[in-house]
Amino acid sequence: MSTRRIAVPLTALAIVAAPALFAVPAAAAPPSATPAPVHVAGEHVLQIDYQVQETGYWCGPAATRIALSARGVYRSQGSLAAELGTDTGGTDHIGQVTNVLGSYVGWYETKEMPNDPPTQAQRDLLWRDIVLDIDNGYAIVANIVAPPGNQPPGYPPGQTIYHYFTVIGYNDANMTVLIADPASFSGNQIYWLTFNQLATLIPPKGYSA
Repeated sequence: MSTRRIAVPLTALAIVAAPALFAVPAAAAPPSATPAPVHVAGEHVLQIDYQVQETGYWCGPAATRIALSARGVYRSQGSLAAELGTDTGGTDHIGQVTNVLGSYVGWYETKEMPNDPPTQAQRDLLWRDIVLDIDNGYAIVANIVAPPGNQPPGYPPGQTIYHYFTVIGYNDANMTVLIADPASFSGNQIYWLTFNQLATLIPPKGYSA
């Protein structure tokens, strides 16, 4: 499969700015701050500044922006698109996201998941990375492939969507993960997925953790 992203149809997106959920005002979270996860009934959730992607092919920049906001770093999607090398075909590889995240806050590495379905070792590493990152105040950016029959809520059911979104929390009581999805398909912006579904969406791509 080509590594090129397929642009999200503009008709499927609300391109106008969306209300921020789990928002941290910039004045309350300077770049030097380390926002702590919120712990409620097994949930470990980061505070982030959510935005809908501003074009049909800026899911990479928008997901990167959401992840940076968990660390109190606020950049425009346009600036991040330029840094990522994003064009009308999207952001080519998760490694570009890792490089930009690392340039601002360090920490990040690219983790590949080439096996579809993923191996148990890859699943175990993904869960460990989610727990480690969220507990230390870092969100994860995932490059996903969502075909018909295995899609997050609201996705166009008749097509395979190549996309980036951000993992901003987890629940260790029921093995679910909280997603900040810049596509806002059918208005689904912040939602829970089972960990098992997330693990099947990432192959054969990867994630920044």
